Amino acid sequence: MRNKLHIKKGDNVIVISGNSKGDKGKVLFVDVEKQRAIVEGVNMVSKHSKPNAENPKGGIVQKEGYIHVSNLMIAEGSGKATRVGRKMDDKTNKSVRYSKKSGEVIK
Repeated sequence: MRNKLHIKKGDNVIVISGNSKGDKGKVLFVDVEKQRAIVEGVNMVSKHSKPNAENPKGGIVQKEGYIHVSNLMIAEGSGKATRVGRKMDDKTNKSVRYSKKSGEVIK
């Protein structure tokens, strides 16, 4: 059984703990099995790369590393962190995510 996560690809999130605490970014990738995500500009790691067609010299490349979803919270329109709830939408009769702080539906 796959658990649903409170974040999805494309969400704007805030890091709430760890070395990147307070950083904001957009979710680029979510690994549901491992409950980890890659966030744009957060948890930058150095990766050694061999020379290839894209990078003929090789060298050290900075790229985003994975971060556990428990360390992330959705950012509201105002830029503050909010918890996420789920409820049935009356019009479409589907489950939607909403902000517990403001009650707005999260797109």
